[in-house]
Amino acid sequence: MIKKSLAFSFLMMFLGSLMWAQTTVFAYVKDAQGNVVENADVDLVGTDERVSTDKIGYFQFVDLKPGTYQVVVSKMNYETKVITFDISDEKKKDLGAVVMNQSLNVTDMGVTILDDASSDDDESSMQPTVGLLSSGRDAFSRVAAFDLGAYWFRARGVDNRYSDILFNGVPMSKNDDGKIDFSNWGGLNDITRYPYESAENIMPSDFAFGNLGGVVYYNTRASSFRKGTSLAYSFTNRSYDHRVMATYSTGLLSSGWAFTFSGSRRWAEEGVIDGTYQDSYAYFGAIEKQFAGGKHAINLTAFGAPTYRATNSPNTQEIYDLMGKNYNSYWGWYDGEKRSERVRKTFEPIFQLSHYWKMGKNSKLNTTASYQFGSDKRGRLDWFNTRSPSPVYYRKLPSFVYYGNSFIDVPAEFTDDQLNILNTEYNERAELWKTGQLTPTQIDWDNLYQQNYNQNQKGAHAVYYTVQDVNDDKTLNINSHFDTQFASNWKFNANFNYQKLQSDNYRRLNDLLGGKYALNVDDYDFNGNSGNPREYGKYNQDDPNVEVREGDRMEYNYMLYRDSYAGNFSTNVTLDKWDVTGSVLLNYSESQRDGQYRHYLYLNTSKGESDLYQSWDFGVKARVEYRFDGKNFLVYTGALFSLAPTLNEIFVNPRLSNEITPDLKSQIINSNELSYVHRGQILKWRLTGYYTSMQNVTEISRYYAQGLAVETAAGGTSDEDVFVAEILSNANKEYLGGELGAEIKVSPTITVNAVASLGQYVYTNNPNVYFTSDKTSENGMQNLGPAYIKNYKVAGTPQQGYSLGFRYNSPKFWWVGVTGNFLAGNYLDFSALPRTANFTHIPGSNITYPNATEENVRALLKQEKFDDQFMLNANIGKSFLIGKYRLGISATVNNVLNNRNYVTGGFEQGRNANFDDFYRDSQRPVRTFAPKLWYDRGISFFTNVYLRF
Repeated sequence: MIKKSLAFSFLMMFLGSLMWAQTTVFAYVKDAQGNVVENADVDLVGTDERVSTDKIGYFQFVDLKPGTYQVVVSKMNYETKVITFDISDEKKKDLGAVVMNQSLNVTDMGVTILDDASSDDDESSMQPTVGLLSSGRDAFSRVAAFDLGAYWFRARGVDNRYSDILFNGVPMSKNDDGKIDFSNWGGLNDITRYPYESAENIMPSDFAFGNLGGVVYYNTRASSFRKGTSLAYSFTNRSYDHRVMATYSTGLLSSGWAFTFSGSRRWAEEGVIDGTYQDSYAYFGAIEKQFAGGKHAINLTAFGAPTYRATNSPNTQEIYDLMGKNYNSYWGWYDGEKRSERVRKTFEPIFQLSHYWKMGKNSKLNTTASYQFGSDKRGRLDWFNTRSPSPVYYRKLPSFVYYGNSFIDVPAEFTDDQLNILNTEYNERAELWKTGQLTPTQIDWDNLYQQNYNQNQKGAHAVYYTVQDVNDDKTLNINSHFDTQFASNWKFNANFNYQKLQSDNYRRLNDLLGGKYALNVDDYDFNGNSGNPREYGKYNQDDPNVEVREGDRMEYNYMLYRDSYAGNFSTNVTLDKWDVTGSVLLNYSESQRDGQYRHYLYLNTSKGESDLYQSWDFGVKARVEYRFDGKNFLVYTGALFSLAPTLNEIFVNPRLSNEITPDLKSQIINSNELSYVHRGQILKWRLTGYYTSMQNVTEISRYYAQGLAVETAAGGTSDEDVFVAEILSNANKEYLGGELGAEIKVSPTITVNAVASLGQYVYTNNPNVYFTSDKTSENGMQNLGPAYIKNYKVAGTPQQGYSLGFRYNSPKFWWVGVTGNFLAGNYLDFSALPRTANFTHIPGSNITYPNATEENVRALLKQEKFDDQFMLNANIGKSFLIGKYRLGISATVNNVLNNRNYVTGGFEQGRNANFDDFYRDSQRPVRTFAPKLWYDRGISFFTNVYLRF
């Protein structure tokens, strides 16, 4: 009887083990030299389980049910590792050897090494099936982001218009320009320190189809943050001076609740650039409740970053030569303080409610509803029927003044005697200008108030006032992510996202500067009225009242709407030597403008709803990895997809009319890369070649142009001074290059990083140029034909970057590092209109300007290349372990040599819209309408001290 009972008991236990299969997960933690890493903390994300490695570096978690898990391995003075793995029905799961590199400063810089149970150990049982899909940032990626990236270097030339950042699956890209506004969570470094997933470049992601610049996914479950408290203070001379930050997380409590809170403040009375200042706060809160045995969880997330900061002006080289590289024309003294006209205020908080559902053994469904609202307000000075108050208005500059205030009398070429006389005159006037004897070199706020006071005495309108260009966005997102395992080596993901945008756009009268009211009419009055300003053309024809006061809307007022639906499916199969991933995308979006004002120049197209712009977009991605062994990999990744136009690309001039960009198409992007990767214990390196083509790119510029040949209603052309919207239509670009990144362990304490990036980013066709202006409002769009820009360089980033760095990590828990960086191939952004045939023709004829020879035109329109530059970085730090307290001190210095000759970017001014004016200006000793530039701010430092417990 006893034997039968025992047999029955063992049978029940066996059947129970089959029904409730549970797994023990284990691994060994080593450093890069193969030495044991003892007492490393290992957290099982989403639970309250936390263990430490023992004397042989071993850790384990027991009784884990089937599903997807993530562990975080951390130890002071080592890079934190995040390991993602799946459990099916095996009894034991060997994660292999987890290798932790010594890098004392990386964690506090916000770098995380993502791993997928990878190993350099040939003896590991996991070695044959471990890939690179989530192996994280290698030497190239780290250096490109933090050393070269400090100098506006963009890997592969891609800006964040082509990147995706997701919070719980919800995209953070703005609908107006497609770019990511990092200020929405600026200062929340503890929250964004460890992404759940980081898929670089065109690598397929589990959570989205992605773009050229990759996908970063943040999971804000309260239980996913490490239990404890973190306090930090930073002192710097970058965009702010001081930062304080505090974060507290309970971990998962026995009651199933978890709480995480974080907050920070960043501020500066004045930055490196004159007249810039900042005061920014940030907050984060997450509350989670798990129930039903952990099968379900609800998480509420809220975060925001109210920001107030003053910006700085780009300047011509003349201004920099006169006033220095820290000059900023946007401020002036008022009431004993520096007051800026360009102040940006943003506050766009985000609230998210997420549900996590473990569906059986191998599947889960995560759903998030998100709502973001708030405003982005960008301030500036405005004026009515009077001269610009800007101290660098061209008529006030020495380069304009020494020609006797007249362009007409300036010859096309100068004799040597004329040049000598002009240079002498210029130098004399420049000295007077610098000291403010000709005109104030900063904004004269007192004078603006005085002029408005004089207007008040006459009962008249204000002539100077400040305005804010406001975007009030309300964005609803619903996102679902489903993943399952069909087999232990076969995963499947499905993602769906719905987004609804309602964007309220208007100009707000902010400060009348002592005036009584302003007029909501156009002082340029292109209808030709004169006399009483109240009879000028109205910005809102339907409102008989033209007086506006502080807080009122004026000049433009419209709504933008956008609805988008995106579906993405991906699958991954892992074999002995191969790892194959495929991903597909289906996206639909519709966009519309609804004007609230009837503009006097666009009576029929400014007010009411525009046509509905619809776009269907598709995409495919593939990634194939071949493993020669545990250290050598060959990886191909390819992507072909279309990208819907942004709102700024759809509507030519949304402030004035419903007009949609002509011949508008989705961008077609084709990108391919091939990499060889070696991951040894002493040497790690990656060599990548890539090629990307973009077709149907739309670029719109808006500016004031003088002497532009404009078609008239009678069918002729005239020479006009107008506000224009310039459209570069269906441009094609090509990005070709190679990347090499190597990390060499010279000794247990010395590491060398070497990086090279060689790129060539060019326009590959001559796209059409359209423009519309206030003078052509009744005639619609004007086609200028092709802009001859084939083989022009894509601006905005150095196209080549090289870096060599040395780092010493002491066994005594301090480090020092030095990195030399060389940047080359940075070009000025050009204006398309001068590259059209229209530019060289005298208005109203087919006759070219006398000096418009092929040689002169070629020389005039040659794209400017900025000088190559060398920049030196250094860092040092020390960490301490005092009982349960971890204390760290670090300092980073960029541009150690204080190189102020590095031009980080710039653009041509489009004001001279015909060859004759452009050429005459170019021949002057000092150009009045030279390109506007930004320079590097010189030596900068960032010091940080943190305490964690």
